[in-house]
Amino acid sequence: MHKLAELDHRYLWHPFTQMRDWLKEEPLVIVSGKGAVLRDVHGSEYLDANSSIWTNLHGHNHPAINAAIRRQLKKIAHSSALGFASEPASLLAEKLVHAAICPLAKPSTSPTLPSAPRVTQERGARKGPPADQPTLSKVFFSDDGSTAMEVALKLAYEYARRIGRSPTPRFLSVEGAYHGDTVGAVSLGHIDLFHKAYGGLLFKSDTVMAPYCYRCPFNRAKPERADAREYRRCKWECVSKVEQRFARQKKTGNPYAAMVVEPLMQGAAGMIAQPEGWLARIAGIVRADGAQLIADEVMTGFGRTTASRAGAEKNVRFDPIFACHQEGVQPDYLAVAKGMTGGYLPMAATLTTQAVFDAFLGGYSEFKTFFHGHSFTGNQLGSAASLASLNQLLSPSCRRARHTLARSLQENLATLWRLPQVGDIRQAGLVAGIELVRDWRSRRPFDLTERAGIRVCEAMARRGVLTRPIGNVIALLPPYCSTRSQVSKMIEALGDAVEETFRKA
Repeated sequence: MHKLAELDHRYLWHPFTQMRDWLKEEPLVIVSGKGAVLRDVHGSEYLDANSSIWTNLHGHNHPAINAAIRRQLKKIAHSSALGFASEPASLLAEKLVHAAICPLAKPSTSPTLPSAPRVTQERGARKGPPADQPTLSKVFFSDDGSTAMEVALKLAYEYARRIGRSPTPRFLSVEGAYHGDTVGAVSLGHIDLFHKAYGGLLFKSDTVMAPYCYRCPFNRAKPERADAREYRRCKWECVSKVEQRFARQKKTGNPYAAMVVEPLMQGAAGMIAQPEGWLARIAGIVRADGAQLIADEVMTGFGRTTASRAGAEKNVRFDPIFACHQEGVQPDYLAVAKGMTGGYLPMAATLTTQAVFDAFLGGYSEFKTFFHGHSFTGNQLGSAASLASLNQLLSPSCRRARHTLARSLQENLATLWRLPQVGDIRQAGLVAGIELVRDWRSRRPFDLTERAGIRVCEAMARRGVLTRPIGNVIALLPPYCSTRSQVSKMIEALGDAVEETFRKA
C-alpha cells in the first residue's frame, strides 16, 4: 500500500463513507489532474465523470482560473468582510447579480408580489409563473452549499416575521429533498438515511410529493425504453398536491413562509428530473399564496442544466446559467455553491431582493442586523477564482461547448437502453441519472444492502472512469471541457460495468 494511502487509513474520516469498508482496501489517492482527467499516485489515469462531486466546471488545472488565483495571491489571499470591503468580492457580487437576471421574466421591485392564476391540471397546459417577479439585487457570501441554504432559511424566517406574515414561520420542501448538512439545512431535508439520526436536533418542516415520473403512483403509463417524463400519463397530480398543501396550511392561519426547491433536478434524491412545466406551475402556486420561493441551485447552477428544455438546444443565445430561469422562474432566494469557483475553492452565495435587504435595515439600537456570518465570507482568492470561472462560463465558446456536450451525452446515454437493468435515464443538460433496477419491465428496485450502484461504480473505476452512485442511481456530470470521445468512454464504461456486475449476480 502506498504511504499516502496508509496515512489516509490511519488518520482520515471521510464524508458519507462507511469507514469499515473503506479500510479494507487501498484507496485511490489522486495527486494531479488536467482537464477531465485525474491521475493517482501510481500513475493511473481516470476520467472525472462526476466533476469531483459536482464542483468542477471547466476542468482541472484550467489556465484562466490558475492565472486569476496567482494574480490575487500577489495582492492578498484573505481579509475580513466584517467591517471591510474588498475588490474581487465587490466585482463578483455585481457579476452574480447581472447573471441572475431571468431572461424570461419581467422584474418587479415591489415588496408585494402579484397573485398568479390558479394552475390548470391538464397535461398539455403551459401555465407559467406570473410575469412580474422579484429582482435579485443583494449577495451574501458564505462557504458552501449548506451555508448558502442556511442563509436563505434564516433570511426567509426572519423576513416572514418582520412583515407580519407569520410569528412562527414554516417551510415546505419536496420528498427526498437534500439541502445540506448544517442543522437548518438538514431540517429542510427529507432523506431518512441521512437525516433521521439527527431528528432530535431539527425543527419540523413539511413535505410534498416529488415529481418523480418513473415511480409516481399517479403515472398510469407502462414502462418504456425512454425517460419516464416523455411517456408519462397523468393529470399533474404532483402539482395538485402542492396546491392542496398551501391551501391546508393557509387555513391554519399560519401560511408558509417559503417553499424550497432544487430546480429541474433533485440531486441527492436520486437525480430526479422534473417534467417540463412543473417548476413554473409550482412557482405560480407559491406566488398566489404570497409565500417566498427558495431555489437551491447548489448543484444545478452555473450552466449545469444547459439545453435541458425543449428547443433550447437550437438557440445557444438562450442559455441562462441558472436552472430556474429555463422556466422563467425568478426566486426570492437563490443559493449557489459547488461550481461557483470552477471547483477550486469552497465558496457560496445567497442572492436575494431589495425588499428582504430592507427588512434588516434600521438604527443601531434597533438591532435589525442579520446576525450571521463566516470567517472566510467573500474571501479574495475564492472571489478571484469565481470571477474567472464566470467569465469563462459566459463566453460564447463555452456556451457552444456546453450545448455540444449535452447533445453528445444524450446520444451516448441512449445506448444504455439495451441493458435490462437500466430502468430510467434522466438528463437535464450536463447532469444525468441512470436508475438501476432488477428488470426494466417491473421497475423492481435493488435493495440498498445489495450495493448495486456501488458495485457498478467500482467496475467503472477498473475501466478508468470515476463517479459515485446515489443508491441505485449512477450519476454522470462531466466537466464542460470533456470531449466527445471522453463522454463516449464514460458511457461505454458504465454499460460494460452494468453487464459485468449483473452477469456475476
